[in-house]
Amino acid sequence: MGLVLFPGDGDVTSPDVSWSYTGFNRFREWLARAEGFALDEMRGFGGDRPWSSVSTTLAPLLDHPDDGAPDLTPGQCAAMLPRLEAIIDQRQHDGSDPVLQRHTDDARQLVAVMRFCMAKDAELIFG
Repeated sequence: MGLVLFPGDGDVTSPDVSWSYTGFNRFREWLARAEGFALDEMRGFGGDRPWSSVSTTLAPLLDHPDDGAPDLTPGQCAAMLPRLEAIIDQRQHDGSDPVLQRHTDDARQLVAVMRFCMAKDAELIFG
């Protein structure tokens, strides 16, 4: 069982990105490190540091429960895209680190899904 992020446009052929729950957590930990903090320090992830103490446009994704929470709006996707793309650009490498390659590939897929959500004015669904 895992987590799939997909556009809420009702079309099963729309792009999506998926992880195991553990894989999604590792992806978010990677993004948090890129933003200069450790995810496990944050409220909801084992720590007591409030989210208001970090400044990142990725907060809606990083602090989003895996299920049972509101979906992300096209506006939230648009706000996160530039930072996700910058992280992808900063993390270019020679391909020798398979974990880094996986996170980078996942980020690219997520960017494609978010762009689709924006184009279709559809929410990003966590399912």
